[in-house]
Amino acid sequence: MYRVACRIVGVAAFAVLTVACGTTPPPESTTASLPSRTGVYRVGEPYQINGVWYYPREQPDYDQTGIASWYGPDFDGRATANGETYNMNDLTAAHPTLPMPVNVRVTNLENGKSIVLRVNDRGPFVNGRIIDVSRHAAELLGFYAQGTARVRVTYLARADLPNGQRPIETPPEVATAVAAAPSGKVQMASLDVPQGAIAAPAPVQTRAIAPPPAPVTRGVDPATQPTGQVTTVSVPAVTHLYVQAGIFSSFQNANRLMERLAAAGVSISRIDRNGRPLYRIRSGPYDDLETANAALARLTGLGNNDAQIVVDQ
Repeated sequence: MYRVACRIVGVAAFAVLTVACGTTPPPESTTASLPSRTGVYRVGEPYQINGVWYYPREQPDYDQTGIASWYGPDFDGRATANGETYNMNDLTAAHPTLPMPVNVRVTNLENGKSIVLRVNDRGPFVNGRIIDVSRHAAELLGFYAQGTARVRVTYLARADLPNGQRPIETPPEVATAVAAAPSGKVQMASLDVPQGAIAAPAPVQTRAIAPPPAPVTRGVDPATQPTGQVTTVSVPAVTHLYVQAGIFSSFQNANRLMERLAAAGVSISRIDRNGRPLYRIRSGPYDDLETANAALARLTGLGNNDAQIVVDQ
């Protein structure tokens, strides 16, 4: 089920706010049940929404920062993208490209609250968002009232299916298959790993086809399960928003993109990851979401549909 969470775009403000029923959140709790409908483990085929291509794939090294939003009553009780039933009081989330179901750690970089969520749906399809969490997850993470938050999302492990069975391994030829259309660029930020969060090495953008990920054979780690336990981790005192158009291992490729997007005020910055240089094309920093959204609109207007908002220091 590909759905766009309900939003209201203000006339005097470009920022996007979440539509919610009621103004007072229910009492906060620390537990939630798994979805009731039996789902399946699914990577999914590439798909297009509003002119943007999305490429679901195995991403055991996924570790990104960006803007989170939440979705609730309008989708409660509907089928999720992998066949489960969405319950806004469960500890679940929607992501555009991660396999389903998998568990991820979501850390609110504004208050340090961190929980494990189960990805079992597709979305959000609003520019600048990297994950949509359930209403209850937004309550636990502390951004229910404001609607959005700066977050870090880190892949942890495959999740059990609702019937308690472990999902089978995806064949490598399925896990790495993509459609014959331009692939998205890797988005990453240079924040230190928050205490208590589990992060794998960041991916590197190359022109070669990456080998299939190795099968996960380890047992179930309780720390990777969505128990509803909220931990508080150390986060930077101040963060900023950037609009990142791409990241490359080749300076020449990065420079070509920068020249094409010069009208949007982008620049190249170098970072080193695992002893290898990477070149980021981005604009910013921005201190508020409204300004970052406007910068993102400028980049997409120049044809760069892969641009995303990232959070960095």
